[in-house]
Parts: sequence; C-alpha cells; structure tokens
Amino acid sequence: MKYMVIAALCFCSLQLSAQMPKQQWVTIKSANLKCWECKDRLEKYLVVENKANMESGMIQWKINLLQGEIKVQFWPDRTDESAIRAAINNAGFDTETEKANPESYGKLPPVCKRAEDGGGPKPKQPCHIPPIR
Repeated sequence: MKYMVIAALCFCSLQLSAQMPKQQWVTIKSANLKCWECKDRLEKYLVVENKANMESGMIQWKINLLQGEIKVQFWPDRTDESAIRAAINNAGFDTETEKANPESYGKLPPVCKRAEDGGGPKPKQPCHIPPIR
C-alpha cells in the first residue's frame, strides 16, 4: 500500500511538471541603448511594465551596453516577444523592427537619443560605466 501511494505521488508530480511551459530567451537589439543612464531608465520601465501588463512574464533580463542589446527570459504563456518589443519601444528605445514611441523618445536624455538626432556617446567619453558618486 505504501508503495502504491508513493508511486501515485510521483506520477502526479511528473504530470504537473510536464504541463509547465518552458522558459524562453529573446535577444533584441537597440541602437540607442548605449549608456548606463539609458539602461537605468529601461530597467525601471520594464519592472513596472512587467508587473502591470505582462503578469510578471519576464523572468530576467540582461542588458549589454557595448553591443546595444537586451536578452530577456520570459514565460511564453504570460507574454511574448512582440509584447516585450512593444514595452521597449514604449520606454523610448528603438528595436530592430520598430522605432520608439515618439512621445517616450522625446523624454529621453540626449545621450540616449539616436546618433542621427545628435545623441549617443560622445567621442572619448565612454558612458557605459556609471560615474562614481
């Protein structure tokens, strides 16, 4: 009898774990994501957006300022790649496929703007490292 109960519990736990969706990663490039100030703004926006509109579907993200990209790990049953891209655009940052929301983009500091708009890092002044305070 003991072995039957243990076997039933093992079977149930396997069934539950088999039904959970697998976490996925997506890498999104952004030409105007190059400095620590831009990173800070995007992270703050994603924290709020993740809780408000994505059912905490984003598990984690890693921003590489030197490459100008963000890697996002997410639950596919709660959010998807297009919603993540839309959140980045709504924060004021471009993605490979779409330009940023004009209103949000206008609120970014000059260093976070596109190079054609006079933004981005200045020569010999790296901005991918936060200043020491």
